[in-house]
Amino acid sequence: MFRRRKEREDVIDELDEAEGPDDAAEDSEESDGSGESSGYNLPPAPRPDGPWDVEEVKDPGEGRVDLGGLFVPGVEGMELRVEVAGESIVAATVVLRDSAVQLQAFAAPKSEGIWREVRQEIAGGITQQGGVIDEVEGPLGWELRAQVPVQLPDGTGGVQLVRFVGCDGPRWFLRGVISGQGAVQPAAAGVLESVFRDTVVVRGVAPMAPRDPIVLKLPNDAQMVPDGVAPEQGEAQKFGDGIDPMRRGPEITELR
Repeated sequence: MFRRRKEREDVIDELDEAEGPDDAAEDSEESDGSGESSGYNLPPAPRPDGPWDVEEVKDPGEGRVDLGGLFVPGVEGMELRVEVAGESIVAATVVLRDSAVQLQAFAAPKSEGIWREVRQEIAGGITQQGGVIDEVEGPLGWELRAQVPVQLPDGTGGVQLVRFVGCDGPRWFLRGVISGQGAVQPAAAGVLESVFRDTVVVRGVAPMAPRDPIVLKLPNDAQMVPDGVAPEQGEAQKFGDGIDPMRRGPEITELR
């Protein structure tokens, strides 16, 4: 079962005392309309080391690539790929040597985090596919380490190791999907974890339903590179939101 850390329970108590009727009404309006409470979710935890909200950073563009809804840290030698859903760019993937981290931001309620609920949904989807999930408290907080079933080039079945990390911020949620050697050997994923921590989220002020993706844009000076040939790993499974964390996307040739 999923566990709660004591300090987050203390935050709930403080929130209950401080939240006024206006805040409660706003949270109610941002619910899914089902009338059912999702009170088992926890409020956003303190983020002393990031990821950051745009209001918390003096110059978000310094050392980062401006993708509109996200400012993604630049790392020497990296490739930056974007993921498209329909006509919108909704995710960015930083590829560094033999590892990658996909970043995707979503709207979230004002005073209620969704990462716990999202973990449950991801875990349920992977186990239904025959995969294996282990929930651990890692360097970025609670995360899922998954063995995802995939089809190998010779047609036989295999597994791919993937790490799902997440962070609840002020009215947004940032999800990261670490693959490659960063998932096989988590102790060697320090640079990718730093990219996740130092990402800046720009949620904006427009009304958004919880879980709506925060749309991204290409940098003004971006140069696109043809997709090329995707790695021969078969068709990877997708996890509910239509974005495949193992899919190769268009590449931006801006390197840091």
